[in-house]
Amino acid sequence: MEGSLNKVTIDDLILKKQQGEKITRVVLWDYPMARLADIAGVDMILVGDSVGMSVLGYPNTLPVTMDEMIHHCKAVNRGRERCMIVGDLPFMAYEISMEQAVNNAGRLVKETGVDAIKMEGGAYIAQKVQAISNSGIPVHGHIGLTPQKIKQMGGFKTQGKNIPSAVEIFKDALILAEAGCFAITLECVPPILGKLLSERLSSVIIIGVGAGVFCDGQSVNLYDLIGLTLGKVPRFAKRYAAIGDTIRMSIEEFCQETKMELYPTSDHCYAIDEETASLISEAIKGVDLK
Repeated sequence: MEGSLNKVTIDDLILKKQQGEKITRVVLWDYPMARLADIAGVDMILVGDSVGMSVLGYPNTLPVTMDEMIHHCKAVNRGRERCMIVGDLPFMAYEISMEQAVNNAGRLVKETGVDAIKMEGGAYIAQKVQAISNSGIPVHGHIGLTPQKIKQMGGFKTQGKNIPSAVEIFKDALILAEAGCFAITLECVPPILGKLLSERLSSVIIIGVGAGVFCDGQSVNLYDLIGLTLGKVPRFAKRYAAIGDTIRMSIEEFCQETKMELYPTSDHCYAIDEETASLISEAIKGVDLK
């Protein structure tokens, strides 16, 4: 797929849903990983505010700023040729007012080149979703476990486990779809909700994050996928590689070889002939700044 000029569009993704073909999304935050994901054939990259925990060392996503999201969205956009890119609006980037929400959504798209923005929340953000969508910016919703609301939720907990909670999540999805969301992330909920929403919303893409196999597509944090996550890995994440172990062992080996003077060898040096080296040595001995 490298070098392809045919970028993935919303229409492409909706067609995949209608044809029963699963959609893939990877969450990442930099240029080289974006290049690799794009070449590998992923449909969508989410530049998530999870950058706060995965890359920046924050305890949660709440401290992430618009400037930080713009920085990482720019890097990811430079790395893609084909897949769609969605950028997260971070905490407090859209809660204050309609004007703030539209302005920050516009800033993320204009300054970084992302194709769409993502917002967390249900019915209470519907008017802002509609205003952003009406301005010409595609909106990707996010319900269920919403990390920006963990202080209200009491932590990273499964949602929709009882009838009232499940019904509320289902209604939120319908309202977001009506407001203009082209896709909705459904996080940490029982699979029945993923199944029912994927079936009910024929023109809205349901992306599962711990929401079961029946969703229209699946999303994974790249660091969880390749074994780079340093903290707790969610139950729903499958590790396909152990890159973190490889990196650590490589650094350990470098440190050991350096201490034992096994690195660098002549293969890693820029050598010159002995005569020139001798002349340089003599010349340097005579250098005096006085």
